[in-house]
Amino acid sequence: MNTGEQVGLRTFVTGAAAALLAGATGTGTAEAAEVTAAAEAAGLVGGNLPDFYPSLKDELNFPLAWGTSPLRDFRAWRRAARAKVEEHLLVERQDGTPYAPEFTDRSQGDGFTRELVTLSLTRHERVRGALLTPHGTGPFPAVLLLHDHGAKFDIGKEKLVRPWYDDTRLASAQAWADKYFSGRFVGDELARRGYVVLCADALGWGDRGPVDYDQQQALAANFYNLGSSLAGLMAREDARAAGFLAGLDRVDTRRVAAVGFSMGAYRAWQTAALSDDVAATAAVCWMTGLKEMMVPGNNTLRGQSSYYMLHPGLARHLDIPDVASIAAPRPMLLLDGEQDPLFTAEGVQVAYAKLRAVWTSRHAAERLRTEIWPGLGHVFTEPMQDEVFTWLTSVL
Repeated sequence: MNTGEQVGLRTFVTGAAAALLAGATGTGTAEAAEVTAAAEAAGLVGGNLPDFYPSLKDELNFPLAWGTSPLRDFRAWRRAARAKVEEHLLVERQDGTPYAPEFTDRSQGDGFTRELVTLSLTRHERVRGALLTPHGTGPFPAVLLLHDHGAKFDIGKEKLVRPWYDDTRLASAQAWADKYFSGRFVGDELARRGYVVLCADALGWGDRGPVDYDQQQALAANFYNLGSSLAGLMAREDARAAGFLAGLDRVDTRRVAAVGFSMGAYRAWQTAALSDDVAATAAVCWMTGLKEMMVPGNNTLRGQSSYYMLHPGLARHLDIPDVASIAAPRPMLLLDGEQDPLFTAEGVQVAYAKLRAVWTSRHAAERLRTEIWPGLGHVFTEPMQDEVFTWLTSVL
C-alpha cells in the first residue's frame, strides 16, 4: 500500500494555534488549582459544573421514555423516539449518497480474506475501513465493529483489526490490544469464527486524524457553529456503515450485529437505535444513567472527549438507556466492569433496570442480557470476548 495515499487524511492545527483554538491556558498544576478554586468561588463546582446543577438535573424527567411517554403503542413510540434522536443529531440522513465502494490491499489472513474498502458514508468525504471476509461459501453473518476513544488517535480501526496494510501502526495497535483486549485483535477473531467484519475510523482517528486531545472541544464547537455536530456525524456514519455491510452480497442481511468497546459500545447501541439493519448488539463498558453520570469527579465533566457522545438538548427528552431501548426487542448484550472508573455502579444499575423494563414490556426479557463483571475495570478481556462470541452465535 502507498502510505502516502491517505483517504480523508487531514492535518489538525497544532502548537500555539491549537492551544488558542482549544482555549488552553498553558497553566501548570499549581496555577490550574488556583483557576479551579477561583471558579468554585464564582459558583462552579470542581471548576466545570454550575453550583445549581442539582436543580438542572431535577428538571430532567425524560418525558419521551417508554413507560413515561403518552404513546402506548411500542412501534409508534419507537418511531417518535428515533425521530427525536435524529432531530438532535443536527446532521441530516445521507440515504441518497451512493457508497461507491473501492476495494484495495487484498491479502489473506488466518481463515479469512482482508481488504480495505473506501466508501462514502456521507456526501462530504470518503472513508476507509478494514473489511474481513471468512473463507468459504456465504452469505455469512456480519459484525459492524466500532472502535473506542481512549484518547489515542493515531489508530482507530487498527485497535480492533490487525493493520496488515501499514507496518508503522502495528506496534501501536498491538500495544493497545495488549492493554485492553488480552492481546487479541477482536476483528480478526470474529473473522476466524465466520463473520464478515467491517471497521472504519471515526473522524479524528487513524486515516482521519490524528486530532490532539485538547482540540476535541474546539472541533466540536466549530461543528456547532457550522450548523452541524461532531457526535451527530459519527452517529450518521455508523448507521450508514451498518447499511453498507448489510447490503454486501457476501453478508446475510438478517444477521448483522453491532459490537463495540467503550465509545465503541456507545456507538454500537446507538447504531442499533438508529438503524434497522442491526439485528443484535453487544456493547462492552459504556452504559449508565445520565443523572448518575453527571456528578462531580466524573470523567465526562472534563468535556473534550465527551463531545463525540453529546447531542445537545436530547436529555430534555430521553435518558441514555432510553435511546438504547429504541433497539428493543432485538437481542442486546451489555457487559460492564465492576471497577470501571468511568461509570458509577449506581449509574450502570439504573440503566440496566430501565433497559430490562423495556424488554420485559415487550415479552422479550430473554433477549436482553446485562452483566457486571466482578473485579474488572474498563477492559474487554479474552473471557469477555469469548462470551460475546458465544452470545452472537446464539442470537444470529
